[in-house]
Formats: sequence, C-alpha cells, structure tokens
Amino acid sequence: MSVSHPATTDKLPEQRGGDAQRPARSAPPSWLPALRRPRWKVAGGLTGVAVLALFVRTWQIDAFGFNSDEAVYAGQAASLAGNPRYTEYFPVFRAHPMLVQALLSPFFRAGEVDVAGRLVVVALGVLTVLAVYPLGARLYTRRVGLIAALLLAVMPYHVVVTRQVLLDGPMVLLATLTLYCMVRFVQRQDALWYVATAAMLGLTMLAKETSIVLAGSVYAFLALTPGVRRPVRATLLALPVLALVFATHPISQALAGRTETGRNYLVWQLFRRPNHPMSFYLENVPSSIGLLVLLAAFGGLWWARRQRSWRETLLLSWIAVPVVFFQLWPVKGFQYLLPVVVPVAVLAARALAVLPVPARVAAVPRRVMPRARVHLVVRLVAVATVALSLLGPCWRAVSQQGGAHFLAGSGGVPGGREAGRWLTDHTPDGSVILTLGPSMSNIIRYYGQRQSYGLSVSPNPLHRNPSYVALNNPDGWLRNNNLHYIVWDSFSARRSTFFADRLATLVRRYHGRIVHTEYVGGADASGRAVPVPVIIIYEVRP
Repeated sequence: MSVSHPATTDKLPEQRGGDAQRPARSAPPSWLPALRRPRWKVAGGLTGVAVLALFVRTWQIDAFGFNSDEAVYAGQAASLAGNPRYTEYFPVFRAHPMLVQALLSPFFRAGEVDVAGRLVVVALGVLTVLAVYPLGARLYTRRVGLIAALLLAVMPYHVVVTRQVLLDGPMVLLATLTLYCMVRFVQRQDALWYVATAAMLGLTMLAKETSIVLAGSVYAFLALTPGVRRPVRATLLALPVLALVFATHPISQALAGRTETGRNYLVWQLFRRPNHPMSFYLENVPSSIGLLVLLAAFGGLWWARRQRSWRETLLLSWIAVPVVFFQLWPVKGFQYLLPVVVPVAVLAARALAVLPVPARVAAVPRRVMPRARVHLVVRLVAVATVALSLLGPCWRAVSQQGGAHFLAGSGGVPGGREAGRWLTDHTPDGSVILTLGPSMSNIIRYYGQRQSYGLSVSPNPLHRNPSYVALNNPDGWLRNNNLHYIVWDSFSARRSTFFADRLATLVRRYHGRIVHTEYVGGADASGRAVPVPVIIIYEVRP
C-alpha cells in the first residue's frame, strides 16, 4: 500500500494568504525531521505492520467461545440472516443500530458461527491500523503515520477489543475516517470535506450510537480554534446529511413495527444503574493503552509545546470529550473508551518523531556517526522500546488460557461454549434453564439452543434490558416444573453474591444434582495446579 500526501505548514490556509480553497503545497514543518524514502519502503513498512496486526489479532482467536455481548450481536446477525437456530432466541432489534450486524449477517445464515464473525471484526481492526497511516501522514509526516500504525497494531486495548464480535472495533474504524475527513476540511477549507465529515460521523453512529459524543469533539475543536473557518452554509447542509444517514436506524425500526422497542431501550439506557466504580477506567484503560504510549503522547505535547497548532487541539478534543462523557456516565464498559486510541497513537508517534536527543548523546564525534544519524538511531530505539512495551502485554492477552475471573469486554468466556453445547447434546428439546444472570443466559441461548432466564434480572422495567424477562416467582416456576436446569457461573457470582446465595438456596430446595462442570486451570494456596470450576450445571426437580 502506497499513499502520497502533500505536507502542509502549521498555519491554516487563511493565515498563509492566497487562495484559501486551494492552499499551496509547501515543505513539512521545520521542527519535524523529513522522511525521504522511496514509496516502496513505506509500502513495505505498512505491509509488515499489517501482518503483525493480523497475527496478534488472530492468534488463538477460537480459544474461548463468545461472551455475552458477542452472543447478542452474533445472534442478532444470525436472526437478521434468517438462521433458524437463533430467530427464536435473539430479536433483530435491540439496543443498538444494525450496521455491524448487517455486515456480519451473510456469514451467519446457517449453523453455529463464531470464528467467522470474529475474523470479520479482525479485518476491520487491521483496516483501522492501516487508516491511521494516512491520518498521521496528513497531520504530520509519513514517519509519524507509520509509527502510529505500528503502535496501534500491538496496542493491547485495540487488539483485545478487535478480536471480539463487538460494535466498538468497527465503530473506531469509521471514527478514524471521520477524523481524517475533518483534517482534510481544515487543510483545504473545502465544504465538501465538511459534509463528508458529517456523513462519516452518521455512519459511525450507525455502528454504535454512543459515538455521537464525537460530535462534541468536533464542536470543541471548532470552538477552540478560531483560525478555522466555520462555514455556516456547509453546516446547514452537513447537519441534515448527518441526520439522514443516522435516520436509517429509526426508519428501519418503524418499518419493522418495532418503534416501541427503540423507545424502551432508550429509557433503559437513561436509567441504568452504575455497574462499576468511578475509578474503573483509571484502573483498567491506561495499562491497556500502554503507559509508555501515554507518557510519549502527553510528554511530547510538553517538549514540543512551542510548535503547538490546530493539529494537537483536534487530537486532544477527540480524546477529552469521550473521556469526560464516559467518566461521568454511570454505566461503564471496558471498551467504551476505544475511540481515543487513534489520537493517542498519533500524538505518541509525533512525540517519538521529534524526541529531543540529550546533548551528551548528540555530541558523538562526526567521524564515528553523523549527527543526523545519531538522532535517527535514538528515535528508532525509542520507537522500539515503546512498541516492545506494548508487545509483551499484547502477547499475554492473546495467549492467556483463561481463569475464574472475567472482565466484560476483555475476551471470550472460558467454558461458556462448552457448557452450551453440552446442554444441546444432553438435555431434551424444550428444556428451560435458570442462570444466575443474563450474561450466562445469552451464552446458553447462543450455544445451547435452550430458552433461559437470568435470576438477577430486575422486575422493575426501568432497571432491566427490555429483551430480558424477569422471573418474579422462580420458586413457583420450579414447583410447577417449568425450569429444568440451573446454571451457576463464577463470573456472575463474583459480581452478585446476593443472587449467588439465592441461586444456591434454590439448588438445595429443589434437589439440585450436578450433571456437568466446566473447569479452568488454577492454583491452590501452595501454588500447586488445581482445576477450578467456573460453570456448574444442576438438574432440578420439584
């Protein structure tokens, strides 16, 4: 892949004078080292980065089955494709728009599918890595674009999420293209790129509606950058384009007669209870992005502060608005902050490209090494150090063998697929399952092809997903022999000890007998390897 981009000065077109609609091409900023390499070398570097990105995203990708969210999105895709295995258990319309599910649906027309769905998301993740290169090259230089692509290729946060059938990975690809369109608008002051930004943002919202927060990033950037022209006429055209693109979601719901479903989900999203403490993102996200990456990104803003321009304002706006919004939003998820990884990678790459070299190092005698070569070697070492600091955690994340603890959004669920398949093979058709929570219930429905209900589902409609059915009287269901098996899992039990105790009471009261157990490797107090049960299936009777 070879892409050539004209470099621009730090000043905006209207500040340089002349034709603002067609700014003259000029040399790269003097504070950035120019990269004068044959195009085939850039293409070779991008190819290597893409191969690395593909490798870490596909390694042992089928080690574990779907988690709850993956099961829901894959089930929606299968129902959309008319797959008879899933139409009974997964409604097409749920909380989110259907762009990603529609993209996946051709792969879910028949049978049980999981690897194919994940590979589609992997492909979109690799495309995101490649899309970072033209973004970095447009903003700064080809070197910055290449380094940013490398950092994103092995960043654990992006790698882990783009190995799963989640909406966030495809959404970040579209968000990156939105950001690229915004950069082109600023550089060329062409209203067509402004409208293209609105259209791409509409597609991003169709992937996942929470990406509407990026509209706040665009607004913050324009408000903080008075040098950028604010085209009123183009805005009057861009807003209807944005609305028209996103309108395909409510229109499709209306045509399917599911408008009420959309309203129910909106109410549920607005009144959901907090599911994690306020410190959740601080505890989980920085280490997944990479501490050295964050240090480079924000350290570079300091040591190159005299060269700050609209570029840094745009990237920081793309970071700050989602971080503030999701930090204040009561419901938190591991993958929610994924849109910030692209601007963080670009800022880190910019910093590594202009890394100041200590005077002692730069004072190497010229007969030993030219000064320009010294600067290049130091920066290559810095890039390698940051990339290797990501590669270690990334490799551990994709090579882990699973455990008794699970963070939603961080990967597949150990034992879930196997437990579901066991229920398919060893229980009568029409068996009904009671699980501890809706997460395991979704997995059982996807792999087990059995109707299941979560004990912890709230009877208050404002506090439960509209797709879930609350059992107000599970004792009555068990006494009437309407529930035949109970499934306990350690992942849900850790999150809700109250319902875990209640489930254990029901197991004892209705003569629960263990018929199947799924184990993962663990260790006892002495460090000796022992099997740890993560899923236990009980047969119950009145």
